[in-house]
Amino acid sequence: MIVCADSHWGIGNKGKLLVSIPADKRLFKELTAGGAVLGGRKTMEGLPGGTALSGRDNFVLSRTPDYKFRGAQVVHSVEEARKHLRSYPDEKIFIIGGGDVYQQFLPYCSTVYVTKVDYCYEADTFFPNLDQKLEWVMTHDSEEQTYYDLEYYFTIYQRKMQKR
Repeated sequence: MIVCADSHWGIGNKGKLLVSIPADKRLFKELTAGGAVLGGRKTMEGLPGGTALSGRDNFVLSRTPDYKFRGAQVVHSVEEARKHLRSYPDEKIFIIGGGDVYQQFLPYCSTVYVTKVDYCYEADTFFPNLDQKLEWVMTHDSEEQTYYDLEYYFTIYQRKMQKR
């Protein structure tokens, strides 16, 4: 997964992202290039130009049976999405939102790239707080980054290995 979240794990408000940080966009492009991205209908329709991301295989999760999205494969369930994504190496599959899609796919993910913004926005959509989940540990925390007066960090969370 890849997400940008504020200090309370907010990710969106009224269907829009909370913040746009150029370095976060560059990291997103760099990490997802050549892989597969999966997002919900609203997330994918909110992409620049409302079109699929170039240089990646795009998948859209939608409950609408006849939904079409130019340049993307439409899937209608978590199971169907997982079936299509099996042909990709795990490290090249990225879940890109929104909130419901993150919730549905988090149990299947082992790595989450989080751009943590040190600010609390008005939000109505949230990412699960990985700091409060015992099965997740932050394995990377960048030095402080700034964009104008905004401070943020690039972090990576890994799912802890289960004992057998």
